[in-house]
Amino acid sequence: MAETFLLDIAQRVVEKIAHLSMEELGLAFNVESDLRKLKETMSSIKAVLLDAERQQHQNEKLRLCMWKLRDIFYDAEDVVDDFKCEALRKQVVNHPNISFKVRFLASCSLPLSFSFKMGHKIKSINQKLNELATEWNNFNLGQGTDNRHVFHRETHSCVNSSDVIGRDVDKENIIDLLMKPSEDPNIPVIPIVGIGGLGKTTLTQLVYNDDRVTRCFPLKIWICVSDEFDLSRLLKLIIHSINKGEKCDNLTVEALQICLRSLLNDKKFLLVLDDVWNENRARWIELRDILGSMDYLCGSKIIVTTRSLKVAFIMSSIHPYELKGLPFEDCLTLFIKWAFNNEDERQYPNLMRIGKEIVQKCKGVPLAVRTLGSLLFLKTDESYWISIRDSEIWMLEQSENDILPVLKLSYNHLPSHLQRCLALLSLYKKDEIYYSDQVVYLWMANGLLEHPKQKQDWEDVGDQYLNELMSRCLIQMNQDYGDVFTFKMHDLIHDLALEVSQKECKIVNCQTKTIDENVRHLSFCDDKQINVAQVFTKLKKVRTVMVQEVSKESKAIHESLVSLCVSNFKYIRALCLQDSPLTALPYSIGALEHLRELDLTNCCNIKKLPSSFYKLRRLQSLRMRGVPLMQLPVSMETLIELRYLEITIKAKKLKGSRLRSWTSLQCLALVDCDNLECLSEEMKCLTELTHLILHGCTELSNRYHINGRLDWQEWLKKKRIPFDDLFN
Repeated sequence: MAETFLLDIAQRVVEKIAHLSMEELGLAFNVESDLRKLKETMSSIKAVLLDAERQQHQNEKLRLCMWKLRDIFYDAEDVVDDFKCEALRKQVVNHPNISFKVRFLASCSLPLSFSFKMGHKIKSINQKLNELATEWNNFNLGQGTDNRHVFHRETHSCVNSSDVIGRDVDKENIIDLLMKPSEDPNIPVIPIVGIGGLGKTTLTQLVYNDDRVTRCFPLKIWICVSDEFDLSRLLKLIIHSINKGEKCDNLTVEALQICLRSLLNDKKFLLVLDDVWNENRARWIELRDILGSMDYLCGSKIIVTTRSLKVAFIMSSIHPYELKGLPFEDCLTLFIKWAFNNEDERQYPNLMRIGKEIVQKCKGVPLAVRTLGSLLFLKTDESYWISIRDSEIWMLEQSENDILPVLKLSYNHLPSHLQRCLALLSLYKKDEIYYSDQVVYLWMANGLLEHPKQKQDWEDVGDQYLNELMSRCLIQMNQDYGDVFTFKMHDLIHDLALEVSQKECKIVNCQTKTIDENVRHLSFCDDKQINVAQVFTKLKKVRTVMVQEVSKESKAIHESLVSLCVSNFKYIRALCLQDSPLTALPYSIGALEHLRELDLTNCCNIKKLPSSFYKLRRLQSLRMRGVPLMQLPVSMETLIELRYLEITIKAKKLKGSRLRSWTSLQCLALVDCDNLECLSEEMKCLTELTHLILHGCTELSNRYHINGRLDWQEWLKKKRIPFDDLFN
């Protein structure tokens, strides 16, 4: 089901209003009271959103009301950002390091007009909220704690080993770990980690029921922990597992541990804690210490299954056993078992051919194989099999224990800000290699990051989000380059992201006929002709446009697309036009004053930037690698919020005056600057610059002995020569 992301949107907007300075509020007359009213209304709505999110699945009217609220909250965010844009314009006008000509151009504005517009917009939003208030109040929503992700699963220790395919090696590896002596002063914990549906529980069941394990551990205990890691509850479950007749429901924790001690009586035990989500280390230590006090030199062991690396590291000093997907042949065998009856597959060679392609979609996840195999059981119509093969998994009907609902548990367990960030990754193609810095700047452009804490940069917050997603096995590290890294996302997690974001994000291809007018993020992933005008004329609220694959031969499509962005998407935050055949950006692009990310990588037919470029003052990330500019244009002086710049310059020297105002710049990448002979002396103005990247800059690399990425400040310290001498 599509998600509204309403809680996170509300949190971000309230946070932005709170961070408006007095100077920014003073840009419009008599709006303070209306803004205060807006903040108070949004805060009161936000207070009951947790309850709303719990009830929405049983109340269609509430759900529709939440979608209306989402659009109003987005409008409110746009208004707050309008204040930021105007404040930035005034900052540019008064900036001492920007040339008079550029400052004069930026000064051409009508303060009264801005004030009038802002006052009107804020009143309009407050009015819309008032109109919705009666309907909202009728739902009788209450405040509550964030238990959206609380759920209860039940698993058990029984398994039919003949039904399990392809886990023999993993089983032996886990048994080896169980039999291996340990010097750990605490009870050794073996964590098995992987995404939902990979077979962690099934593997543990195989191990649990193996005769060698039964002989080694006289007492075996199986507990399905699920989301509620409560000490009293877990002790009761362990006691009932050992002795079902034990009456302990009303006992205190002290009485429970005494009862458990008498039952264990120094027996060597194997405890399975299946499906653990708890990331509170203190709670785990409470349970560990109680169990440890009952295992004096007995050699007991614990197996933990979890989807979170963080959980694994909290609970164990042993490196987690990261379960991998099944090989294709094993997946195919499993698929045949679920899709056919009594070796019927031999009668249907055409279905088997289609089935092999269906199995490829599952990317080694047994539960996905089982889900699709079950859908096809006793179905012999080839057209039906083809429809399953050609459908996205998230669009297929599934029951509670099928793959997408199981994976959705991982999504539900995320904090609201990470849910929205994960959803935005659906804009990329499947099997994409994601670059951490690009993803962080996309999130930053769309205002998805929490405000940095002390001594934190925005980039640090974004990296923290990525590490959190990685620890939960929702993304996987591909290659680590130090300050940046690449990562992958399993196709099934991508399907999950597509499902939850379907009213927020849209993948566009030649078959796209209509798009919901409230969609905010677009990605073009088709090299065939797309009728831009026909499909997008009604769209007005888009914030992201990513062109990943649009016919490179058709310059007209790209020109039409950029023209549409300028005319329709006034609040666009991110525009990615990699490899576009465009020969120029239109002058009107200066109207996109909310644009924070612009990616023109390898737009090699663009030779210069339009003179209106100075209006893009909110740009934080600008990628122009492969755009053969002769020199840094004067219009770039106004980019005082720029944090990342990737550029190709054909001149021998950089015009240093362009750099003076970039006091927020964190990373400067000079790529394929063949003629560039030296760095600019004005780089000493870049006080926030932490990283310099030189790639394909032969003259510079030879002169400074740099090739690749370096820590700029550390490099300067190591040189131990006066800064100015670097440029002589």
